[in-house]
Amino acid sequence: MSTTQAPLPGPEAALIGFAALAVVMVQILSPLAEHLNVMAHEGTHAITGSIVGFGIKGIEINPIAEGGTSYHWPTLGPRRVLTSFVGYLGPSAFGLAAAKLITLGHIIAVLWLAVIFLVLLLLQLAPPSFGFVTVPAAIAALYVLIRYAPTGLQVVTAYGMTWLLLLSGARVALQHGANAGDADTLNGITHLPRQLWALLWLAGTLGAVYIGVRILVLRA
Repeated sequence: MSTTQAPLPGPEAALIGFAALAVVMVQILSPLAEHLNVMAHEGTHAITGSIVGFGIKGIEINPIAEGGTSYHWPTLGPRRVLTSFVGYLGPSAFGLAAAKLITLGHIIAVLWLAVIFLVLLLLQLAPPSFGFVTVPAAIAALYVLIRYAPTGLQVVTAYGMTWLLLLSGARVALQHGANAGDADTLNGITHLPRQLWALLWLAGTLGAVYIGVRILVLRA
């Protein structure tokens, strides 16, 4: 993880981004991005819940890339608002963190950190959960890639994963909108309209895509 790699030129980074966009938008390919998204989404709920002092009961992920995180938590209060709000911003936040590591030359480290995150996620899964299939599969695929693949393929994968997180974050926020379960939870806690939360998620995820383009393509 201490070895650095040169970031790809902007046009090559953009080409990987367009390929990731196709994965996100084409129905036959989108489940890959959706499962990556739900892992990051539920993982963000769990991380935030742990930080603010909630015990995590477990995380569930189903075959259609929907999930839920249960806590030992109060039904009201600002900590629950924060924990409920951050899920839809989680994939974008992970994507931006990965983009920053890439610009610093720590491209392979992105893959190692993804493995560490997935192992922690696996430990929080509650049976029965389809995550017991998808999460170990993702860990195994990343480990084999890190262990045996040439550096060039590792770099392309790190870029691809970063783009998938950024783009799927925006797509899922737009697709779920005010019908999201988290929006309903936040409406119940704060009495603020579900549409407001949906707009905040959409603004945050689209803003992350814009920043990601500047970091990865324009190198600004």
